[in-house]
Amino acid sequence: MADNHCLFCKIISGEVPADLVHQDERCITIRDINAQAPTHVLVIPREHMESLDEASGRDEALLGHLLRVGARIANDEGHGDSGYRTVINTGAGAGQSVPHLHVHLLAGRPMNWPPG
Repeated sequence: MADNHCLFCKIISGEVPADLVHQDERCITIRDINAQAPTHVLVIPREHMESLDEASGRDEALLGHLLRVGARIANDEGHGDSGYRTVINTGAGAGQSVPHLHVHLLAGRPMNWPPG
C-alpha cells in the first residue's frame, strides 16, 4: 500500500518525475539524483515497505527480484566484468534517507572496503 508522504511512492505513482531506467510489475529503477558513482541506480519495490526490517518471509521472492533486477541493469550498462555493488541501507544510522526499502546499484568506479 502506498504512503502518501513517501517520495518513492510519489515517484512510482508518477506524481514526482524521475529518470526511469526500468520498470516491471514488482519494481521500478531510477537514476539517483545524488549519484555516488558514475552509475548509481535505485531499485525500488512498488509495494511500500519502510525498510528491510519490515520485510517478512512472504517478501523473500521480492527481495531476490530486486537484486536480480540490479544485476541485469549493471550488466546491461557494461559493468558485468568490472564489477558493481548493491547496497540496502536500513535505518538513519546506516544512511537510509528515504523510508521506503530500496537497493542502491553502484558501479563505474573502484569501490573501497570497508564501505562508509
